[in-house]
Amino acid sequence: MTTTKNVNYVGMFKPAALISLILVIGTLVMFFTKGLNFGVDFRGGIEIQVRFNEKVLLGDLRAYLAEKQIPLSQLQSIGDENQNEFLLKLDSDNGDLNAISSQVGRVFTSKYGEGKFEILKNDIVGPKAGSELRVSAFKALAWAILAIMIYLALRFDYKFAPGAIAALIHDVLIIVGVFILTQKEFSLQIIAALLAIIGYSVNDTVVIYDRVREIENLGTNATTTEVINRALNETMSRTIITSLTVLGVSVVMLIWGGPVIHDFFFALTIGVILGV
Repeated sequence: MTTTKNVNYVGMFKPAALISLILVIGTLVMFFTKGLNFGVDFRGGIEIQVRFNEKVLLGDLRAYLAEKQIPLSQLQSIGDENQNEFLLKLDSDNGDLNAISSQVGRVFTSKYGEGKFEILKNDIVGPKAGSELRVSAFKALAWAILAIMIYLALRFDYKFAPGAIAALIHDVLIIVGVFILTQKEFSLQIIAALLAIIGYSVNDTVVIYDRVREIENLGTNATTTEVINRALNETMSRTIITSLTVLGVSVVMLIWGGPVIHDFFFALTIGVILGV
């Protein structure tokens, strides 16, 4: 395959590696000093989805719950305003979770009246269960990366696996760093986004590695740098087309998808950009 491009991508390695190193070190420092803002899934607590029959303002609802001393950690509107649906998240370190959940129902009844609202979801996660779920989620990420390393080693050559794994860990760490920096809630849906990003990045990596192997099998006397540059140049148009397609959908969902899936597509958007 002939190519009209000859960009020296490998020549950009040193400045790019320096930037990546700074970002990774910054993430690790923030992780051990500031930490992630874990959601109810991981730290334990209560998540209640409620729908009111009549219009309720978000600010009024927040003020009323604060007045009744409900240990609210997050309150957001779901869907269109005329649906009058809200998602409440309550911390786990404020006593009996079942008692707090029942108290919320009584508070709504006293304010809005019997039959004037409907509890659509009432999930309770204890602190111990949340901690175990957090450990399991990070184990899932580790196992996914390990499985990919084994696949790449068997599919291509052992020399290919370390670079791909370093790139995957780099992408995951920087996304985690963005969540630490912004203090966005880190929940199970973010783990799902990270796993999706890992899969997407590996797909692109496999395409490039396959082209590298094809060029090597031609028996040319090209250096490793020349082989990698040629492979990247020949696959760049494919990378741009597929990445822009995924990024376009992700950005649309990020802007107009609503608050429930906002953080998922926020992570996915950052991951696609980093992965490319």
